[in-house]
Amino acid sequence: MADIFDVIADGTRRDILRLLLDRAAAGHDGTSVSQIVTELGVSQPTVSKHLKVLREADLVTVREEGQHRFYRLETAPLDAVDDWIVPFLDHAESAAPLEPVALPDSAAHAADVVGRAAASAKHAWESALKKLPGR
Repeated sequence: MADIFDVIADGTRRDILRLLLDRAAAGHDGTSVSQIVTELGVSQPTVSKHLKVLREADLVTVREEGQHRFYRLETAPLDAVDDWIVPFLDHAESAAPLEPVALPDSAAHAADVVGRAAASAKHAWESALKKLPGR
């Protein structure tokens, strides 16, 4: 199996993973290759090549229905990334401890919604920039 860090180092593969995550969160039980091609604006051979790498790393599973293949995200292999990153986060927190701030439930919910919207907008912006000619 390929090193998970090598697999997720590629921007197109991260875009595919993000797309699969977003579609799963929206209730989709799989995403076809043609949907990925359309959403990301990359060629079908490129998407297929990256999906093969993601399959080999167990980051996606495929379900076949006739001639169509539907892909789903599998997050378990990303536990290795968490295991590697968490000690750095723990170290950063111990180096500069912050006082916890208790937010009212409504403010905590608003912060969560705004944070998710900002992350989604950033991803959409980055994806749109990649589609521009000359990029």
